[in-house]
Amino acid sequence: MSTIIKPIVTEKVTRQTELSNRYGFVVSKKSNKVEIKKAVEAAYGVTVVGVNTMNVRPNRSVKYTKSGMISAKTNAFKKAIVEVKEGDTIDFYNNI
Repeated sequence: MSTIIKPIVTEKVTRQTELSNRYGFVVSKKSNKVEIKKAVEAAYGVTVVGVNTMNVRPNRSVKYTKSGMISAKTNAFKKAIVEVKEGDTIDFYNNI
């Protein structure tokens, strides 16, 4: 089972990266903070200072169309905000 699914690259997380050296990842729902810390250190070769996790709920929406009412929802996922040691950086774009 892979702990880290993908990095989060949004404006808000990029701002946190520039200001406070924090990076965002989508992680497995069953992983805990210790597993996330070990996975990030092994994958990117940095020293992790702290890990914050949150479960993101699915967004539900209702659309009114000609054929009737359509309800939809996004998937729920677990997000981890990882703070790395001062001076360490993670480069997501080096393999492009």
